Amino acid sequence: MDIAFTLNGERTSIAVDPARSLLEVLREDLGLTGAKYGCGEAQCGACSVLLDGKRVFSCRTAASKVAGADVTTIEGLTKANGQAGEKAGEHGNAVLHPVQEAFIAEGAYQCGYCVPGMVIAAVALLKENPKPTDEQIVEGMNRNLCRCCNYDNLIAAVRRASGRVAAEGGRS
Repeated sequence: MDIAFTLNGERTSIAVDPARSLLEVLREDLGLTGAKYGCGEAQCGACSVLLDGKRVFSCRTAASKVAGADVTTIEGLTKANGQAGEKAGEHGNAVLHPVQEAFIAEGAYQCGYCVPGMVIAAVALLKENPKPTDEQIVEGMNRNLCRCCNYDNLIAAVRRASGRVAAEGGRS
């Protein structure tokens, strides 16, 4: 089946078995390896991506579900954040998403395996609620597991990013 959708701001069409997981298609067919395979049961969040602005677990999302939709992966956050003209990494001048900047500033990156899913979950949370309380951050980040147990830094990073996102009018 040919599936046409927008991936990280660009129209994409790919012939795939519609029952394959979105995670498999992203990683194996499209070479986007930011979303990770963790549990395969939509319980750890390592595979999180945005589907029409909402967090989904790509390990349990059938490829057919993205037909006509807008998918944003960790690789696409810079472009999804409105950086015109250049892709992330070109010419060494990529501008990070406010959530990515906050994760770095707060030391929320450790082994890095869960971080892409955590960043995606935080972006989705801040899109819905640009100024969450700590309790709302914990709830919004629920179902994202960190084996390094870096939760205090993760909460601090989302709190830091919320100030910037709120100042920008909720755009994340």
